[in-house]
Amino acid sequence: MMRNWLLALFALLGLIAGAARAEDGGRRIEYEKVEAAGLPPQRLTIWLPPGYDSSNRRYPVLYMHDGHNLFDLANSNFQKIWAADKAMLKVMAEQGIEPRIIVGIWAPGKDRFRQYLPRPAYDAAPPALKAKMDEMTGGPVISDAYLAWLSGPLKDWVDHSFRTRPGREDTAIAGSSMGGLMSCYAISASPDVFGQAACVSSHWPAIGPDTVKGFNPETLGLWTGFFDRTLGAPAGRRIWMDHGTATLDAFYAPYQEPIDAEFVKLGWQRGTDFESRVYPGAEHEENAWATRLPEILAWLFRH
Repeated sequence: MMRNWLLALFALLGLIAGAARAEDGGRRIEYEKVEAAGLPPQRLTIWLPPGYDSSNRRYPVLYMHDGHNLFDLANSNFQKIWAADKAMLKVMAEQGIEPRIIVGIWAPGKDRFRQYLPRPAYDAAPPALKAKMDEMTGGPVISDAYLAWLSGPLKDWVDHSFRTRPGREDTAIAGSSMGGLMSCYAISASPDVFGQAACVSSHWPAIGPDTVKGFNPETLGLWTGFFDRTLGAPAGRRIWMDHGTATLDAFYAPYQEPIDAEFVKLGWQRGTDFESRVYPGAEHEENAWATRLPEILAWLFRH
């Protein structure tokens, strides 16, 4: 009874701004304001694949951070988008990948860094590094509250409001940069909820982009320590990691290579349980991520 009341309240708090429909391109629903405990107001864009409205089938779900940059140029930060719906349509048509509902969670403006910075890494940071993180976050780190909301009230509401398959094997999470860190945090800390994760151009330095000057071994230690304590064996999960070699992505290789080795040490088989790829010349921006998103989805969701 109480759970049903909470789900109803969640739905009421989400003001539906409108929906966009295309005959063969699926349908988007916008929720302008959703209250979430311990977080700034959240906003959602949910994409329903073609056929959702004309069938009774149930669908797996992909949760994606930075939802404002996924579908519509008018909502994007830099007039660039992932075109996540088009990527899903492409792999459905060309790779036989099963359609998924996409839940895009918008980043909350200036609170983005503190919502996406994994709390365990922040808590373990030495004072000088933590001070640089504080400059970036501008307030208390709330990624633990964000993960609790994602894997609890938000997922419960999505599963009750749409025809989903709620099991771990049918629940994925994806994001880039700080959203890449958050995706790796989610699948590591909530292995019973998320079965696949795409950690795209993960911002392993974990400090403001303008302050990244090179490799910091203390920062690497935060991540290898986090995965060593938290990741565990794959147990059927899949994780995709990648980066380019230009702009901000040029700083990531010294972190990614030891993290790959940490995955192997923990029993993850590259190419089967996890993938880690380098895209020469690719920059740290949405057009680059859009270009490789079909490849990412095809690998994560292959049969």
